[in-house]
Amino acid sequence: MGDKANTRSGAAGRAPTADRPADVRNVVLVGHGGSGKTTLVEALAQTAGAVGRAGRVEDGGTVSDYDAIEHRTRRSVQLSLVPVAWDGCKINLLDTPGYADFVGELRAGLRAADAALFVVSAAQEADAVAGATRAVWEECAAVGMPRAIVVTHLDTARTDYAGLTGVLAALFGGDDPDAILPLYLPVHGPEGADGHAPATGLVGLLTERIFDYATGVRREDPPDEAQRPLIAEARARLIEGIIAESEDETLMDRYLGGERIDVGTLVEDLEKAVARGTFHPVLAAAPAPEGGSQGLGTVELLDLITRGFPTPLERPAPSVVAPGGPADAAGTAVPCDPDGPLVAEVVKTSSDPYVGRMSLVRVFSGTLRPDETVHVSGHGLTDPGRPAEDPDGDRHDAEERIGALTSPFGKQQRPLARCVAGDLACVAKLGRAETGDTLSAKDAPLLMEPWSMPEPLLPVAIEAHGKADEDRLSQGLARLVAEDPTMRLEQNQDTHQVVLWCLGEAHADVALDRLRGRYGVRVDTVPHKVALRETFGAASAGRGRLVKQSGGHGQYAICEIDVEPLPAGSGIEFVDKVVGGAVPRSFIPSVEKGVRAQAARGVAAGHPLVDVRVTLRDGKAHSVDSSDAAFQAAGALALREAAAEVPVHLLEPVAEVSVLVPDEYVGAVMGDLSGRRGRVAGTEQAGPGRTLVRAEVPEIEIGRYAIDLRSVSHGTGSFDRVYVRHEPMPPQVADRVREQAENGA
Repeated sequence: MGDKANTRSGAAGRAPTADRPADVRNVVLVGHGGSGKTTLVEALAQTAGAVGRAGRVEDGGTVSDYDAIEHRTRRSVQLSLVPVAWDGCKINLLDTPGYADFVGELRAGLRAADAALFVVSAAQEADAVAGATRAVWEECAAVGMPRAIVVTHLDTARTDYAGLTGVLAALFGGDDPDAILPLYLPVHGPEGADGHAPATGLVGLLTERIFDYATGVRREDPPDEAQRPLIAEARARLIEGIIAESEDETLMDRYLGGERIDVGTLVEDLEKAVARGTFHPVLAAAPAPEGGSQGLGTVELLDLITRGFPTPLERPAPSVVAPGGPADAAGTAVPCDPDGPLVAEVVKTSSDPYVGRMSLVRVFSGTLRPDETVHVSGHGLTDPGRPAEDPDGDRHDAEERIGALTSPFGKQQRPLARCVAGDLACVAKLGRAETGDTLSAKDAPLLMEPWSMPEPLLPVAIEAHGKADEDRLSQGLARLVAEDPTMRLEQNQDTHQVVLWCLGEAHADVALDRLRGRYGVRVDTVPHKVALRETFGAASAGRGRLVKQSGGHGQYAICEIDVEPLPAGSGIEFVDKVVGGAVPRSFIPSVEKGVRAQAARGVAAGHPLVDVRVTLRDGKAHSVDSSDAAFQAAGALALREAAAEVPVHLLEPVAEVSVLVPDEYVGAVMGDLSGRRGRVAGTEQAGPGRTLVRAEVPEIEIGRYAIDLRSVSHGTGSFDRVYVRHEPMPPQVADRVREQAENGA
């Protein structure tokens, strides 16, 4: 094999390997749910010889979707790696979920990849394409990631391919729609009984050749005379688009002067423009027919990946710093050199019921080998969801021995001797490393800059189903959030609830399924409680009297208090104004302790009391029967009596919500926020065609906003929230909350 990739990826027990970064291509597939990403990966694997027959998503038989949850739901819920070999290169195909709830898996795929393949279904509406993929396209554009577009489902839908490519150019082309042009046009076979003529081949616009896939094996033919006029206009526009991106400034003048540009020159300029991320070709693909070995357009797509997509050498790696240094320390880039210092990153963590924890690692520099000891560095010990008493709290600054290196292929884990810079591999039982952690040489530890992850904003309150589950719950949840950085665990001290913050309902369902299936922990979901507060609506007074002297050692304590409301944020203020020793000095702290304990329990609806001043002005004690416990009880009784004399207001938390949406949905979003008792503070432009809406909204009204915003904005909106303050709840809402509390709802 020499220094070329092993092309026998389909050989039993063999994984494609690469000995140098130049022979690696890391490609992430991006697209809306149902666009055909997983089916496309299967078709590419079949054409490359990695599988003998492509599996079907409907049957749960694909290489990518091997998890039991994916079999049941018939959709991808996790990032999966399918390595194949083609033309001397190892291609790491990273299949990502298309559903918005699993965007964390998509972000991990973007981190591991050097180029993106946007998969668009010809059967989908343009709104669905735009809503699901435009933000990701812009994210890739911001970092200069090369992109190409693949149109799928041409074999099953009556579609307008030319019209769709125009829509894609308008959606993603920005100021330069000619940077998004088709390389191939579909050729349709004869119409069937249903009047549909499926695509059976492609016309290469540059080569002017027909690639016939009707039999499932690619055959190349010249076009007939009737086809030539149909491709002339598209070919001319493609050539002009390629020349516009060429580094040869004389090429356009020569072309406009009537010179016929050599196809080899055009192909070379095309590949350079794709690798630079300045030109984004559109291709078409479909699975092989029954009995065939090559799907429509798969050969062309594999050729584009190997020849037009960049190698890891051509993509700048994230910068690194020394762990434990200043937060604002400038990072330095590491070269993609197999002989350089080891710098690798855990991009995904999962659990296998037989192998245990599996870590998918991207090596950016150096070479990762089995049995070597590496340093594990993370971004601090205050990760969301990690308990302060976490016994594994040193995992972000520790040494770990690398076990077996493997190359995943569905459920299979095929052994690897090493993983060079630019490549991907799985490491088994890497117990101290979590998603986002850096692996580096133990004598020269480094830390890579983190990648951005969305904030989970859908709360799911849970409780153990039984005693046995309660014993395992803490450990199971800790493992769950360690694997998924888009999930946050909260132990709410105010509501005493265990809350999993997720990205959406499907994300929550998968998390709870994994909690039960992987860790044997059954939980029940319960209504999520918002941390309400109580405060006095007016000044009041109360008398606490505890007198029990019916024989033996009795209890005697009497205290009189005044209570007055304070400005928001004042908390509980206790003032001693007792004169003449009516309450002995030793028992005054007891009264305060009783008052504060009752305030924490609430005085009306069971929510903590805040923003009041409690003044102890008088009382009585007994030389024998008074005690610390008696005066604590008297203080609590006095506060409850004072509360019974005046209105007690419920205070609700208010959040500042910032919603980013396309301009066309601003009105719908503002109306929805107003319907949630929100106060819109203003709007501002946040880039071309997008607006940021700011509003203050009661938190009780936005518990499910992560789901509802998708409906209002057709999946194009995003938001974040920040707690601002507690403020009085409207009387009618407060009455409803009290009624629900009384009924146990």
